[in-house]
Amino acid sequence: MSPKPRPPVEKNDDITVSIESLTNEGQGVARVDGFTVFVVGALAGEEVKAHIIKVQPTYAIAKTVEILKPSPNRVNPACPVFAQCGGCTLWHLKYPAQLQQKQQWVQDALTRLGGFSDVPMQPIVGMEEPTRYRNKGSFPFGLVGNAAVFGFYAERSHRLVPFSDCLIQDERIVDAARRVAAWANACGVPIYDETTGNGQLRHVVARTTAEGELMVVVVTKGQLKKKDDLLSFLEDCDSVWHNENPKQTNVVFGERFTLLSGKPALTETIGEKQFSVSPQSFLQVNRIQTQALYETAREFLAAKNTETVVDAYCGVGTISLFIAEDCARVVGIEQVAPAIEDAKANAAANGVKNAEFLCGNVEDVLPRLIAKEQKIDAIVLDPPRKGCEEAALQAIVKSGANRVIYVSCNPATLARDCKYLAANGFSLAAVRPVDMFPQTCHVEAVVLMSRVDK
Repeated sequence: MSPKPRPPVEKNDDITVSIESLTNEGQGVARVDGFTVFVVGALAGEEVKAHIIKVQPTYAIAKTVEILKPSPNRVNPACPVFAQCGGCTLWHLKYPAQLQQKQQWVQDALTRLGGFSDVPMQPIVGMEEPTRYRNKGSFPFGLVGNAAVFGFYAERSHRLVPFSDCLIQDERIVDAARRVAAWANACGVPIYDETTGNGQLRHVVARTTAEGELMVVVVTKGQLKKKDDLLSFLEDCDSVWHNENPKQTNVVFGERFTLLSGKPALTETIGEKQFSVSPQSFLQVNRIQTQALYETAREFLAAKNTETVVDAYCGVGTISLFIAEDCARVVGIEQVAPAIEDAKANAAANGVKNAEFLCGNVEDVLPRLIAKEQKIDAIVLDPPRKGCEEAALQAIVKSGANRVIYVSCNPATLARDCKYLAANGFSLAAVRPVDMFPQTCHVEAVVLMSRVDK
C-alpha cells in the first residue's frame, strides 16, 4: 500500500492563489496542485497572497495577507471590528452579491446533497435596509484593564472582542448593554471570568419589539448586588430581569429568573398577529424577514378551509397562527413544554380557536397523531439545524398528506430530508430562500414538496 501523498503546502507557507468560490462559512476556496486551501478573508474571483495557518491531510486553512486582484463585489466593511469579531462574516461583500451567494448555497445543497437536477428556485427575499435588523442581542462581559466591556467572541474562540456598537443590532439593544457596562464600572461590580469562575457580571440580554418596548436581562453568577443602582441606569426600560447562573458553563441563562421592574412580558407584532415575549421566549430575531418567511410558507401551503394541517416543531405557535385562518384546523407539535404553553396563550390572545398544540418529540407524536386522525392534508416543518429525525420523515410519508412545507435554516439538512421525501413519493415543487441574517452566512429557505404517488 503506497503512502498518502504529502500536502503541497506546509504551515507558515506564503502562497499566491486564485479564489474559485466561497464556502457557506464565508471562506474563499483555492486549489494548490488540486489540494484544497480555505482562505479566510478572500472572496470568489480574487487573487490573493495568503499565509498558511493550519494543514490537514485533505485541506489547509490560510489567512489573506494581501489582495492582489479584488473582486468587484468587495466593499470596505462598515463594521470597524469585522476582521476580529465572530458575529458576522460577509460585511466585505456587497449586499446584492450576498443575496446571490446565499441563493447559490441553497441551490448547490439541493443539487449536490439532495440529488435534484432541476431545482425550481425562486428569487431570494432580501432586505431593503440590511442593518439594525436584530431585535435581540446577547453580549458577554470582560475586562480591558480595569474597565468592564461587552462584545462578541472571536470566531471559534472565547476571546472577547469589545465594541461600543453593533450595526446589525437595534440601537436600543446596544445602548442597554452600554448602560449595564456603565453601571458595572460606576459601582465596581466584578466581571465574571469563565476560566477561573470568579466574578459576578456575566451577560446582558436585551430585546426590543415593534411597539418600541425594551426588555433587559442582566445575568450574574450569584445574587444581584447594587440592584437599585442598576435600575437607575435602566429606569426607562419596560421590563428588567435578573437571571442567576451559578454554573461554570457557556450557556447564557441559569434556571432562576427574577423580575426587577416593569412588565413580566412584552408583546411582539408580526404581521397582524401578536405574541407574548418573556425572557426565555424563542422568536425569530428579524421581525421584517420573519413576516416574509411565514408569508412564503403560507403562500406555498395554499390551505383550503376544509383542510387539517400539522405544524411540526411549532415553537410558540407563530406559523400555526399565520396559517390558522386559511384552514379548518391546525395541530402544532413541539417538545418544549413552556413553548407549548406560550403557543396556547398566543392562540387565545389572537382569538384563534381552530389551533391545538401537543407536547412531545415530533418523531413520537406525529405517528400517534396519524394513527388517530382520519385525514391530514398538509404538514409544515420548521425543525432545528439538525433537520428531521428519520422517524419523523417516515411518519410524513405514511400520513397521506399531499404536500409538505419545509422551513429550514440549514441548506445541508434541508437537502438531505428533501432527498428522503423525494425517494418516497414527493417532488420538489418550489424553493424560495429568505435572507434573515444580512452580513452573515446564514440563510433560511422555504420548500414545497408535493406528493406525486397518488
